[in-house]
Amino acid sequence: MTTPSLENAPDEIKLAVDLIYLLESNEVDPKVALAALKIVEEDLKAKLAHQS
Repeated sequence: MTTPSLENAPDEIKLAVDLIYLLESNEVDPKVALAALKIVEEDLKAKLAHQS
């Protein structure tokens, strides 16, 4: 069984893998990471709302 190449993965998967690596390599507490991601999500939603 072969593992699919990340090169062919959708951009959101590539970004998710990069973010997971960044968080894990910096030993960010998962609770802190989730709280920060919620803030990022709200910020991005606000930016998208202003684009519409």
